[in-house]
Amino acid sequence: MAAGVCLSGPALAENASTTAHKPKQLLLISFDGAADNRLWERSGEIARKANAHFTYFLSCTTLIARGPASKAYQAPGEKPGKSNVGFAPDEADAAARLGHIWQAHQEGHDISSHACGHFDGKDWSEADWTAEFSTFKAVLASAWQKNGVGDKQPDGWQDFVKTGIKGFRAPYLSTSKGMVAAEKKAGFVYDASLVTKGPLPPEKDGALSRFGLPLIPEGPGDRPIIGMDYNLFVRHSAGFDNPSKSAEFEDRTYQAFKTAFEAQYSGDRHPMQFGFHFVLMNGGAYWRAMERLVSEVCHREDVACVSYSEAVTMLEQQNENGRKNPAGSSF
Repeated sequence: MAAGVCLSGPALAENASTTAHKPKQLLLISFDGAADNRLWERSGEIARKANAHFTYFLSCTTLIARGPASKAYQAPGEKPGKSNVGFAPDEADAAARLGHIWQAHQEGHDISSHACGHFDGKDWSEADWTAEFSTFKAVLASAWQKNGVGDKQPDGWQDFVKTGIKGFRAPYLSTSKGMVAAEKKAGFVYDASLVTKGPLPPEKDGALSRFGLPLIPEGPGDRPIIGMDYNLFVRHSAGFDNPSKSAEFEDRTYQAFKTAFEAQYSGDRHPMQFGFHFVLMNGGAYWRAMERLVSEVCHREDVACVSYSEAVTMLEQQNENGRKNPAGSSF
């Protein structure tokens, strides 16, 4: 609406009716890898201030201390002790991460799987994916004990490992034919490994909801790019840190995020998804852009900044309401 324009009479009633029949705009913020303990703290602070729930796609090797324990990990088709994202530097680092994971879980965030060693699974079979998923759960189940803090393991941790990890995102967003079958076998409720031409509702594949990070317009010429920090990092500075332009990259990213969000908010209200890593690329430009966005929009009454599992539930309810009331219904 243009500044200074006031609606009254029929126009006001029409606008109120349109808004009332729209579902809440969902905003989904996620983090891949979830390693750096300082960024666990920072993301938690951002979420609490914004009244948001995030999704953390955890690489399980970050809970394995470098040394004898790390040499026991073996990904499908790889040598023992190899991980593309390394291992925890020591048991104390892994133990601190366990505390952050449990706190985030208690605060309503999703802790989901990013597999373990961050390998490209494009050639993996269903059995390969199943093996990596099983390793992920086994590592989490024994993590407190293996890192010397078994006496501090919270009540409920084992139940969380068995039933509380609802989703998965493939490293590099790289999938294979056997992945979905393995996800279903593992009991995942959602997958977040797709890329879509724009914001779209998830695809349903049986009981599995498959989400896709959207292409959004960005920068001069509004060229499409995946709504993820790493892709922006590569476009902005060819994948090399350039802190001297951090403010410029932040503003470009924020404008792209905000424009894409507002287009959905004013339009079809498909879920809006943005992905990040626990790395402060280009001097933290992308995290700052994200923080600006969630601080501005998550407090709106008709916006819900939610985890993926919460989004699955809300979208199912929205669809159910739509079936009961084809004219439209809101949460």
